[in-house]
Amino acid sequence: MKGNRPNPSVAAPVPAESRKNFWIGLTLLLALILLSSMIRVFAQDARKVKSSIQPTYPELAKKNNIQGAARLQVLIAPDGSVKDVKVLGGSPVLVQAAVDAVKKWKYEPAPAETSTVVKIEFKP
Repeated sequence: MKGNRPNPSVAAPVPAESRKNFWIGLTLLLALILLSSMIRVFAQDARKVKSSIQPTYPELAKKNNIQGAARLQVLIAPDGSVKDVKVLGGSPVLVQAAVDAVKKWKYEPAPAETSTVVKIEFKP
């Protein structure tokens, strides 16, 4: 009787058709993920600024002849208002003035939130 029982420690072979379907599904999933990220990048570049306010050059930066750039990631709401600003880089003396100005910007409306990176140059 022992020879007629299946061995539970040995897995049944996976049919070739199932392996093929797995790889096709995985390929389609990866293609969809790649396509969605490409669409997001396109959406980031599609929104135009309707109104912008130039930052005020900080007095401390003027007195100490500090110049440079502030890089900001801007999250834009569907109505075009700035929802959030994240600092990506720049002199701490200059960054806050850039953040304060960009928060007042208005972009064209869009169906969904988008984000973009803004670079603001400060030169005396």
